[in-house]
Amino acid sequence: MARAGLSGERVVAAAAELADEVGFERVTLSALARRFGVKDASLYSHVRGMEDLRTRLALYAGGELIDQIAVAVAGRAGREALAAFAGAYRAYALRHPGRYAATQIRVDQSLIAGTPALRRTAELTYGMLRGYGLEEPDLTDAVRLLRSTFHGYCALESTGGFGADRDVQASWDKAVDALHLALEHWPRETGPNRQKAEER
Repeated sequence: MARAGLSGERVVAAAAELADEVGFERVTLSALARRFGVKDASLYSHVRGMEDLRTRLALYAGGELIDQIAVAVAGRAGREALAAFAGAYRAYALRHPGRYAATQIRVDQSLIAGTPALRRTAELTYGMLRGYGLEEPDLTDAVRLLRSTFHGYCALESTGGFGADRDVQASWDKAVDALHLALEHWPRETGPNRQKAEER
């Protein structure tokens, strides 16, 4: 029987808070149960187990992230949109390290497709990149470049990985400028690969 006051939404929200406090990998059903003052078994009325909780936490955090990015890029284009997108991404990653870690796990694509907030991620990201005149398969390549750059920078920054005597914000701004130039002068895909992408 479900305990009064508990719900799947409350459990996932509490897991998000716990992830930021102790780290995503250390979130357990036992730790959540203690947070609510209940036995582990009480949570199984709301989540099916750790895999279900991790997936739901990833979707929850991903929705938060794209909502913040959407607000940041609204009404912007070109370098301004790219800088706003990058800035919102970095701010979320540094402010919510546990939730951000959850967004990096692999989630069943069918679940993502059925989540409106996360469908917006593709729509917003690809929409911004189409402003640079990119089409498939260049769009996918550009998304991978942005994601790997943003994620790598945030991962290093969050662990104090930048030891040189150079302002971290200045380096970030320079990285955004470099990405903008790369997107403006993107080496367009030609030949069979381009044709296959257009036929999909």
